[in-house]
Amino acid sequence: MEKFTVITGVAAPFPLANVDTDRIIPARFLKTIKRTGLGAHLFNDIRFNADGSERPDFVLNRPPYREARILVAGANFGCGSSREHAPWALLDFGIRSVVAESFADIFFNNCFKNGILPVALAPDQVGRLMDDARGPDPTLTIDLPAERVRRAGGEAIAFKVDPFRKHCLLNGLDDIGLTLERRTSIDRFEERQRREAPWLWRAPGR
Repeated sequence: MEKFTVITGVAAPFPLANVDTDRIIPARFLKTIKRTGLGAHLFNDIRFNADGSERPDFVLNRPPYREARILVAGANFGCGSSREHAPWALLDFGIRSVVAESFADIFFNNCFKNGILPVALAPDQVGRLMDDARGPDPTLTIDLPAERVRRAGGEAIAFKVDPFRKHCLLNGLDDIGLTLERRTSIDRFEERQRREAPWLWRAPGR
């Protein structure tokens, strides 16, 4: 998983509330277990027309938001089903952080496990960042070590992150990475088990 430290980039305004995971990535695109390629279908049903052409009024189809790395969203973002493809699609498009008043719990947890930082802020703070994203300089900085969102004008807005989740993002550790941090202990256990209980390591029928 890619490390998350300090991200500076274009923030796209997406003020809709209660955006569910089926809107983020429709169910018909969930046939893959690969994490790549899903960005092409991010927000598919509101981003594209039925013939596949882009809707010119959709925010991510307009410059500079085609290169957005941050999404400033409405409340209860990521509600609905628990599909992990939703953060996969955001990440594959290039979104590394979503700022909103609130998030659905499962989506919130899945973001951390896939290298995306969800930032929950007060409504007035989100409103200021939404105005920035709509303005002439829609650039924001998400500083995870300092736990600050920095506006283009210099104001810093504090946010809180669970220390364990922060550690995982800063070091690029997903569940597999966390397990591999214990590789030496795992190897020692397996070596001892091979000596003390060799039958557990025999192939079936042998």
